Amino acid sequence: MTKKEIVRSISDKTGLTQLQIKEIVQFTFEGIIDTLLKEGRVELRNFGVFQVKSRKARKARNPKTGHQVEVPEKFVVSFKAGKEMEARVQDLEELAMDRARSTDDQVLDSSDLDDSDSTLDSSVK
Repeated sequence: MTKKEIVRSISDKTGLTQLQIKEIVQFTFEGIIDTLLKEGRVELRNFGVFQVKSRKARKARNPKTGHQVEVPEKFVVSFKAGKEMEARVQDLEELAMDRARSTDDQVLDSSDLDDSDSTLDSSVK
């Protein structure tokens, strides 16, 4: 889902214009970024936690030349999903597994063909 799709969805639900929603969404994103830069952490209850983490400097290999290179320390943003999001994704995963089992059961049921179908297979050989 893109930012434009988020704006359209919220606009449809709230009755506000897409321009108004776009500004609100942009302010929200900017607020998250600004807070990450100042404080290093943004916690949104039931959604998750954005956090700035440091990756240590390390030695790596250039895959093209095979020479060892120094990779400097850098900062990255990590995200850890909140409990509610984790639970809802887990529910989605379980639903997908149930659908897969249901499809497998249907395939097994369709393998119980009558004998007239099996004669087609033997005549093709």
